[in-house]
Amino acid sequence: MDREKIDAALKEHVIPILRSMGFKGAPPHFRRNTGQQIDLITFQFDRHGGGFVIEVAVSPAEGVTMPWGEQIPPAKVVAAHLHPNKRIRLGAVMGGDHWFRYDNKGNSATRFADTAREVQPYLRGQASDHWAKGPLPDTKSP
Repeated sequence: MDREKIDAALKEHVIPILRSMGFKGAPPHFRRNTGQQIDLITFQFDRHGGGFVIEVAVSPAEGVTMPWGEQIPPAKVVAAHLHPNKRIRLGAVMGGDHWFRYDNKGNSATRFADTAREVQPYLRGQASDHWAKGPLPDTKSP
């Protein structure tokens, strides 16, 4: 029941912003193909409920090749296809973790909408900054 409420709040307060930014897709995965790169955003929900993380990444325009050789085409690539060092979690600082929690706001009638609205500044700030960097180059460990 809480999951349905947060989904509705995201649909009302977050997805319209993604659409206005040119993203296509449906929860949990959205992508924006600019021709030079594919900007990605994925919502991952806590399996026990009460919160979610948002990961953003940038894919090369041609998609990605997984380490075992599988080619993921541009229309199918999602943030999880990119190596963890090439994606960020919105709200996290210095590679840390950040959860958008709706279970710690008591029984407020607006807790789901409040949590969804918390996402908004990250889309035009931290996420847009990450997408502006373009696809990160592969790095090899020494």
